[in-house]
Amino acid sequence: MKNNKFSNFILFWLSQSVSDLGSSMTAFSLIIWAYTKTNSAMAVSFMTFFSYLPYIIVSVFAGPFIDNHKKKSIMLLCDLGAAICTVVVLILVLSGKLMIYHIYIVNFIIGLMNSFQSPAESVAVGLLVDDDFYSRASGMNSFSDSLLTVFTPVIASFVMSLTGLKGVIFIDLATFIFAFTFLLFVIRIPEEITTKNEESIFKGVRQGFSFLKSHKLILYIVITIAVLNFISRLTYENILTPMILSRSFNNYDVLGMVNGVLGLGGIIGGVIVSVKKINLDSKKMIYYSAAISFLLGDLFMAVGRSCPVWCFAALAASIPMPFIGAGQNVILYSTVPSEIQGRVFAVRNALQYCTIPMGILLSGYLADYVFEPFMKNNSRLPGMLQVLVGNGQGSGMAVMFLCTSILGFTASIIGYNIVKKE
Repeated sequence: MKNNKFSNFILFWLSQSVSDLGSSMTAFSLIIWAYTKTNSAMAVSFMTFFSYLPYIIVSVFAGPFIDNHKKKSIMLLCDLGAAICTVVVLILVLSGKLMIYHIYIVNFIIGLMNSFQSPAESVAVGLLVDDDFYSRASGMNSFSDSLLTVFTPVIASFVMSLTGLKGVIFIDLATFIFAFTFLLFVIRIPEEITTKNEESIFKGVRQGFSFLKSHKLILYIVITIAVLNFISRLTYENILTPMILSRSFNNYDVLGMVNGVLGLGGIIGGVIVSVKKINLDSKKMIYYSAAISFLLGDLFMAVGRSCPVWCFAALAASIPMPFIGAGQNVILYSTVPSEIQGRVFAVRNALQYCTIPMGILLSGYLADYVFEPFMKNNSRLPGMLQVLVGNGQGSGMAVMFLCTSILGFTASIIGYNIVKKE
């Protein structure tokens, strides 16, 4: 019976991964399109910001709706809504009328869909997978995410070179049709909706918060992960690409290699978590992994001045990431009752990810107006830091990685010491 349930999850995971590939290709291609049109990193940052903003605002209220309705129906409707947005973009591309603000609007709407889609999918995974397989399922999700990191830029760039943006969008729509049909006709999610009475949105939100307040372990994990999310987004989301390009004399091959190794590290970590039973306390799995990622990954990104060192840093930063997700999921699924997982996961998402857009916007400002000008100063402290990170364009962003290495490692150790008492 357990094997049959996990086989059903594998079909679900495979179809959703195919759909995610198409969506990731479109998102990557739109970033390239936006940057070539505006030559502005801030414009790209706003694209990410508008994707996260509705997710943070709305997801906290989505929980009661998710708990009281079929998760499969919610995912189908959200997928359909996102596909309609993609069709609108395609029409604008074909008519030559696509503008940067159109992408902001589309990203906002897709973020709104994701605010329902993501917690519904999280609950669905818990229903599809037995307790013994939570860690393995998390590892498989990390594996597919990392695989997308490796192959999305390669495939999207190749398709764009042949057919332009419209070709990528056609592939995105084809993967949507495949996944939508698979979910509609093949995937069976064993769920029963027991709550028939309508409840106010705010009551559901209060229930989600009340559960977190009464389960201090989960609350502390959510808060500490939110801090780690903020620290990590000060560098990797927007700073890694310009730093590598600045320090490699705009060598796109080096940038591609580093990004590819980042994805490869996630694949390695995901495979380990998926196929091997990890005999490690879930709390240690979360915070030890985060500490290693910050200490080695960010530190060697900062001091590195060549492709091999940056690739080592990419491996050190990305291999531990699936362990963080697996440790958290084991605790969540084994603690939160399935009938309220929607509202708890929705509140968790809002709290845990609310720091990401703040980190994304702040990173660009710190790089352009604080750290890069600071490292061009001839005072004593910049001279001392240049011994570690070198000088010239990009050295200020390297110092940012140095700071996140220290801050992230320290926050990880403090986070573990907070949750180990619970």
